[in-house]
Amino acid sequence: MQIAKNTVVTLHYEMFDASGKQIDKTEEPIAYLHGGYDNVLPLVEEALEGKNVGDSIDVIMEAEDAFGEHDADLVREEEKTSFPMDVEAGMMFEADDPETGEVLLFRVTEIEGNRVVVDANHPFAGMTIRFVGTVSDVREATEEELEHGHVHGEHGHHH
Repeated sequence: MQIAKNTVVTLHYEMFDASGKQIDKTEEPIAYLHGGYDNVLPLVEEALEGKNVGDSIDVIMEAEDAFGEHDADLVREEEKTSFPMDVEAGMMFEADDPETGEVLLFRVTEIEGNRVVVDANHPFAGMTIRFVGTVSDVREATEEELEHGHVHGEHGHHH
């Protein structure tokens, strides 16, 4: 079966930065609903269109086509007293954006004295990314998956 709109695609992938250093890879394959549901990067989805089980893709994306440009407004300094006592670099916290009201996921990037630096940019923001993937399965999506706009079951989303 070929990858087309409303198919569920399962793949293994690796991602590399501009210098060729591996920055991410699947331990277990990921499954996503193909066809413009925003479940995978658009250029990756475009490259996978029409592929079959066993086929591979190799896509290089500039920051704006991958995880976005780095936005300095999403880096903030906070008082350490605003955090749990055991706060460490790498921890994640949710906070409301005072301007938009949307919930942002902040990563602690630095702690110095009573100052904690948090960053809501994606960890790969501002980076050129090379995405290498291999298709391990393709199947028709279920009615429920189409209604919900994402995959259910093994390697997919669970409610």
